Amino acid sequence: MTKAVFYHAGCEVCVDAEKMILDYFDRSKVDLEVVHFGEDPSRIREAEAAGVKSVPALVVNGQTYHINYGASMEDVKNG
Repeated sequence: MTKAVFYHAGCEVCVDAEKMILDYFDRSKVDLEVVHFGEDPSRIREAEAAGVKSVPALVVNGQTYHINYGASMEDVKNG
């Protein structure tokens, strides 16, 4: 099964992307986890280690994809 993590910070761009991602992926084929940094800021280091430079971003099997542009990781860290 494919492993995917969708990282976001709750901004309008991120929420729109989350809705699209949740509707798009077939959950029987993709193990999708959604990480909202406002709810779990402890995951910021993990995202940066995976190559996330801005949110929203999707990491699929270790490959990072940046979706649109909501906020830089510096903005996320500085809240």
